[in-house]
Amino acid sequence: MNWITNYVRPTITSLFARREVPDNLWTKCDECGTMLFHRELADNQNVCTNCGHHMAITPRERFNALFDGGVFTEVSVPEPIEDPLKFRDQKKYTDRMKAAQKKTGEKEAMLVAEGEIFCTPIVAAAQDFSFMGGSMSMYVGNAIIAAAERAVALGRPLVLYSAAGGARMQEGILSLMQMPRTTIAVDMLKEAGLPYIVVLTHPTTGGVTASYAMLGDVHIAEPNALICFAGPRVIEQTIREKLPEGFQRAEYLLDHGMLDRVTPRTKQKEELATIIRLMMGMEPAVIAELPEPDSEAIALPETPAPQPEAEK
Repeated sequence: MNWITNYVRPTITSLFARREVPDNLWTKCDECGTMLFHRELADNQNVCTNCGHHMAITPRERFNALFDGGVFTEVSVPEPIEDPLKFRDQKKYTDRMKAAQKKTGEKEAMLVAEGEIFCTPIVAAAQDFSFMGGSMSMYVGNAIIAAAERAVALGRPLVLYSAAGGARMQEGILSLMQMPRTTIAVDMLKEAGLPYIVVLTHPTTGGVTASYAMLGDVHIAEPNALICFAGPRVIEQTIREKLPEGFQRAEYLLDHGMLDRVTPRTKQKEELATIIRLMMGMEPAVIAELPEPDSEAIALPETPAPQPEAEK
């Protein structure tokens, strides 16, 4: 009985028992419902391989795919005063900040970095929508100014990825003041003759759209991204009319002259390198870098020794 109890029964149970699968191995596409394996999804930059739906992506994940070899250096950003208005709604503003920092692992809603894309040096800034809706705060304003100053100091173009729900209400008028501050930062780039390229991602709304997100020399958007000042639901309730299909989406804005390009996330690196090098007067980028040839592997054919005429 001990042999049957200790060996046979556990073996049979293990063969027919239901095995638990970790929840984080598969992600369901919000658009088409396809179950996507997490590694396949990450390799495709969080873009559905079935329908092309662009899912949310963090600034670090974006920079890992954007910069050559995923190598970049963070640019330091001056930290503003913490909770200057002592704001409190259902929670304290400081508690909301701590929760967002714990959830995302980031200090704030914008990350600034410098590196190269196809050997083209740039400075890049990206907003994180998962950090309090990517809301524009004093730190975000400082980050854009720091990115512009770094770009001017190095003589590099600035690429900015926008993703925000607008200004941060917990900072009140101090948040709204980032609109003129960031506008001046963009003017610094224009005075230095450096390109400022904006990539608008889903969603880009509110005061962000009314300031630095629409001041670029070139505007590129991701497919089906919502880009607006006031959202469609607010407009419908105000004018009491049904809006056109796809209103305020990237493709609609492209057709009406608000954007220059709508480019999938997986092709943005090549397009950015091409545009930047064209605007900077540089040679076209080498998209595929080949390794140096191995001298030992490549052997030239030996020249046969000349034979005497008698032997011929």
